[in-house]
Amino acid sequence: MKIKNASYVKGAASYGQCVVSELPQVAVAGKSNVGKSSFINYLVGDGKLARTSKLPGRTRLINYFLVNCDNEKEFLLADLPGYGFAKVSDAEKLKWADLLEKYLANETQLAQVLFLVDIRHDPTKDDATMYNYLFANNVPFTVIATKADKLPKSQVKNRCRAIASFFKLGEGNVLPVSSSDKTGIDAVLDKLQQILS
Repeated sequence: MKIKNASYVKGAASYGQCVVSELPQVAVAGKSNVGKSSFINYLVGDGKLARTSKLPGRTRLINYFLVNCDNEKEFLLADLPGYGFAKVSDAEKLKWADLLEKYLANETQLAQVLFLVDIRHDPTKDDATMYNYLFANNVPFTVIATKADKLPKSQVKNRCRAIASFFKLGEGNVLPVSSSDKTGIDAVLDKLQQILS
C-alpha cells in the first residue's frame, strides 16, 4: 500500500466533537514526546502535516487526518493526545484521559491502534497502562518502536525483542521505525494494508 496524500480534517477537544464517519480509523497513541507527530508525517510522506514540537504534551486534542491511498482506499488517521509527563495540570490530564478512553471505548470504526513506544527504553508505567487497556478491551493494536536511529543497528532487534517480551507479544508484533533515517515504514504500511483490506 502507498499513501498518496493526507489532509487535516479537524481537532476534537471532547468526545462529542469526534468525527462521525463510515471510514475506517487508525489511531496513533503514545506517551508525550515519543515522536507521534514525526511518525505521522513520515507515514503519510508530508513533513508538515502534524505539528512537531520539542516540548512534550503539544497534542491536546484528537487531531483527524483524511488519508488517501493508491488503491482508492481512504481512512481517517486519529492522532490521540500524548499521555505521561506533559507539564499540565492534573485537571487537564484527567480531561485528556477521559477523551482517550471514550474514543477507544466507543469508536466503532476503529480498525487499529498504532501504539508508539521509545525503542531506547523499557515501556513506562503509562505505556503498561495503555497496553493493559487495549488488551483488556480487545482493541486491535500494533506496537511501533520509534527512534530506531538513536541505537546502533546491531541493538535494534534486541530492543524489539525486549519490548515484545515486556508486553508478552510475538517479536513480529513490534515494528522498529525511524522518521529521521526513513526506515521501517514499509512494514507499517504492509500491516495497514492487511487491516484495511
